[in-house]
Amino acid sequence: MKLKLLIITLLLAMPVSNAIAQESATVIMDRAFAQAKKENKNVFVMFHASWCGWCKKMEKNMQADGTKKLFDDNYVSTQLTVQESPKNKALENPGADVLLAKYKGSDAGLPFWIILDAKGNVLADSFDAKGENIGCPGSEAEVAAFTAKLKKTSKLTAAQLAVISQVFTIKKA
Repeated sequence: MKLKLLIITLLLAMPVSNAIAQESATVIMDRAFAQAKKENKNVFVMFHASWCGWCKKMEKNMQADGTKKLFDDNYVSTQLTVQESPKNKALENPGADVLLAKYKGSDAGLPFWIILDAKGNVLADSFDAKGENIGCPGSEAEVAAFTAKLKKTSKLTAAQLAVISQVFTIKKA
């Protein structure tokens, strides 16, 4: 009896993080659409991966002191994990790769983002006028294209867009 109790205790104490499945893209998107409808906002979806440095920079810029409130006031922001390395495949949101393909982002590189209305209609994506993925904008041209898409899909003012532009533009030394 003591042996059974010991075995059960050891099994319960084992890490189970790899056994816990990530939320599906459908669940995440349904929740984002419901919140967007309730708050009268659009949905900013960023496809990212744990290995992606530009994804981390994009998230950092969107969460910066000067920009977080601007994004939060205008969008329901959500992230979907895709294109993980084989050892981190468990981090992916099931079905996110299908959505990435639907929005023509499978071969675009990461981060890839789209802005949808509360019904799921595409309002903007991270492709520039040449059809290339802006990803995490950094150059003046990329940031200008990014802020133009934000202007079109939000109530951000020129002054607020200037703040976003300042945070995202990479300063040259």
